[in-house]
Amino acid sequence: MIRFSAAFRFLLIISLAMGLSSCKTMHKWFGGGKEEKTETLPVEAMYSEAKQALDKEDFDKAQTYYQRLTSRFPFGAYSEQAQIELAYSQYKQGKREDASSTIDRFIRTYPTHKNIDYAYYLKAVINFEQRNAIFARITRLDMSSRDLGAPTKSFNDFNEVVRRFPTSPYAVDSAKRMVYLRNMLARYELNVGLYYLRRGAYVAAANRGKYLIETYPQSEYQGDALALMATSYNAVGQKVLADDARRVLQANQPDHPYLVGKWPRKKGLFRQLNPFSGEFK
Repeated sequence: MIRFSAAFRFLLIISLAMGLSSCKTMHKWFGGGKEEKTETLPVEAMYSEAKQALDKEDFDKAQTYYQRLTSRFPFGAYSEQAQIELAYSQYKQGKREDASSTIDRFIRTYPTHKNIDYAYYLKAVINFEQRNAIFARITRLDMSSRDLGAPTKSFNDFNEVVRRFPTSPYAVDSAKRMVYLRNMLARYELNVGLYYLRRGAYVAAANRGKYLIETYPQSEYQGDALALMATSYNAVGQKVLADDARRVLQANQPDHPYLVGKWPRKKGLFRQLNPFSGEFK
């Protein structure tokens, strides 16, 4: 059996202590100190660091601190507010799916939170700028020719803000965005109706015009929808229905080009764009 002297054991203990100290120093040299900060700060300081990063638009740092805050301190006012601001940080980084999941979770967990109106508003904004909107801006294609799942959801979300929180400061902007989305969704229906019209599917075209008027009242395309209906009804010999549509159009939009035989357009988007594929033919 090997026996160590007392002096040797003492030197061994000193060496181990120095080694541990060296490891801690190296850990700090290689960035360990930053990680430790998120593990040692109290909740108020954690939130303050995250909020300062958010205000400086350092969204990556803000996300790191908010996520660690909600993990270390899952309950309380700071954690609740951190979840909203985490969603905003993710949204500003382009992580829209993560942001949507975060804000949906917040709404489910804290339905009576004092800032719940903003949570619903942020949810709508995230959907407003989902992939279809980004794709449309990048390619410069008409957004109303693409898949409208996200814009439709966004419209419904903005409507929730207006319906649930009519006195909220976010209700005014929500209503404005709804006008834009209503026109875009109505334009899509018109694109589809005109596509059917060009292909001789007159009943389907008339039905699209009727659906547009019923679903998106007061949109910019009410007159075009009536013109679509009048043209389609004439094509299938439904003169009474065609005359009714024309009469309503005359009363509401007397300067519409259909009334002087200049509709639909012979050039431009409505003539050649397939609304289902988004491709020009």
